[in-house]
Amino acid sequence: MRFAACLFTILCVPVVLAGCGAFGSTWDSSKSYARHTMHETRDLINPVPKIDTNQFKWDNPNQEKLSLLFSPVDAKVMALMRYVTSQDYRPNEQWMTALLARFPWVDGVIVADAGGTILTRMPPVPLKRFSEPLVFESVWRDTLLKTVVDYTAFGPQLYFGSPDFEGTEFVGLHLVSFDPRVLFTFCPRPQDLIIIDPRAKKVWSSTDVQYPGSQVLADQPWDDILKEKSSGYIQTSEKHFTWLARYIGPDRFIYATESANASIQDKGVNLLPFFGFGGD
Repeated sequence: MRFAACLFTILCVPVVLAGCGAFGSTWDSSKSYARHTMHETRDLINPVPKIDTNQFKWDNPNQEKLSLLFSPVDAKVMALMRYVTSQDYRPNEQWMTALLARFPWVDGVIVADAGGTILTRMPPVPLKRFSEPLVFESVWRDTLLKTVVDYTAFGPQLYFGSPDFEGTEFVGLHLVSFDPRVLFTFCPRPQDLIIIDPRAKKVWSSTDVQYPGSQVLADQPWDDILKEKSSGYIQTSEKHFTWLARYIGPDRFIYATESANASIQDKGVNLLPFFGFGGD
């Protein structure tokens, strides 16, 4: 029996060792599988963020240039417009103070009655006097905002006018004003951007030096052009421009820049993915 037991013991050793080797291989495979499964599960529950850098890649360098120039400027104008139109009754001093604090580039605020008489203004003494009476013509039940540009001896002054009501009765306007040339301080390359007032055929720029070809651009038949499209390309004798019209209330102003590549003009200007409006 001892011999048998010894023999059994001796014979069992290689069997046990062989079993341990097999178990070790299986354990490593199981660990690898478990690790892989955990990674897959983690990626499903908490995926690693991946940024597709080509998703918003511009196909047209002219679009890209204009977008980079005008969008920070336009954002400031739109923010001011929303603030002004959010008030539909006669504003008080606290509202005017808050507006000037939030938009320090605004020159002043005016509150007028339905006859056009100024009731109050802040600051009391304006930076620029009116060159002529401001005329805001509109059906105020249908119009939330109206613009008037006053071309003074000290440069242009843009006025927003928004109606005030008591109940359903129109009782006047509250206005904000600023020199539109201040908008170029928000542009990353202000020397490359121009803004056109198509009604007055005036050009606004960051310097007193007129950009080559800009007045020819301003003299285009914008009334007819804007009936058909809101963006596009125009070639003057000196330059090739990419342009885009933007509304301030019911009125449109033109952002323009010299095209980055004048040979690319067959794709139109389509800024819809970025700014919520389209081109031609």
